[in-house]
Amino acid sequence: MIALNLRPTLSLTDAVFERLCQQNPDLRLERTAQGELIVMPPAGSESSRQNLSLSAQLWQWNQQTKLGVTFDSSAGFTLPNGAIRSPDAAWIEKTRWERLTPEQRRKFAPLCPDFVLELKSPGDDLPPLQAKLQEYIDNGAQLGWLIDAERQQVYVYRPGQPVQVSDRPDTLAGNPVLPNFVMDFTLI
Repeated sequence: MIALNLRPTLSLTDAVFERLCQQNPDLRLERTAQGELIVMPPAGSESSRQNLSLSAQLWQWNQQTKLGVTFDSSAGFTLPNGAIRSPDAAWIEKTRWERLTPEQRRKFAPLCPDFVLELKSPGDDLPPLQAKLQEYIDNGAQLGWLIDAERQQVYVYRPGQPVQVSDRPDTLAGNPVLPNFVMDFTLI
């Protein structure tokens, strides 16, 4: 991950950032609340395989419950603090999504997902990912999971609670945010 501070030379407004993303579709880009441009390399094959398994489980649960809308790692969200972030997987409760206009849905939706999931790739440093999960919680996420597959740990984030660390979990439940959702970590 590379962070570029473009200020004061260039201000990454929503429109400029959107154009930058459109002109560089092969890059994974995020904008921090401070206006820094984050460039993330493509995921390695193993990380991509793991991420697909995690996203598929969330998608399958949502297909059965019809409680919301799921997103993969290519979706960007404009958080209340002004950052535009792209979690590896996300879920938004149905009525919150339906309140958005069609125009808002086509762009980087102006809200924080209810649930976010980040998968630590082997080349990622843990502290920036932990800060990113905390940023999601500070901006309205009700549940966040940071998965470190190498260490077989899951960091669980909830508003107003200390971060919980689950060592070598086979499964993890998403209640009450994701009713009856249980992620199977044996698949990754």
